[in-house]
Amino acid sequence: MTRQTRFTISTRARAMTDVTAEVAALVAHSGVGSGIANIFVRHTSCALLITENADPDVRRDLETLARRWAPDGDPAYRHALEGDDDMAAHARSVLTAVSLTVPIANDRLLLGTWQGIYLWEHRNQGHEREIVVTIIPC
Repeated sequence: MTRQTRFTISTRARAMTDVTAEVAALVAHSGVGSGIANIFVRHTSCALLITENADPDVRRDLETLARRWAPDGDPAYRHALEGDDDMAAHARSVLTAVSLTVPIANDRLLLGTWQGIYLWEHRNQGHEREIVVTIIPC
């Protein structure tokens, strides 16, 4: 049977928050030995990603790249209802992803040794973010 759970996390400004343990615990307690986990964030100014979990410099460098892809306060932007980072955060979200799919085997996520699941906050202030995890057996 498909299982679906939601949880909320508090983010820090323009930072990545590791949510691997929360998702892994949901998978372990789901009773689904084999299948897929879909992880979805219900917001338009943050993202989910799977990236290096050992060296924090990787995550810092990704933030550096994102500042180049979508700079704050670009005068070409029309949408700035919530500040200079508003449109940049939306663009970053589109360029990254709001959902991920990870295979499950033996009640565990099949992530690689150096992979972690992160919520990437694209705004200059932290927010409460809701994540939906849907676990589908096969």
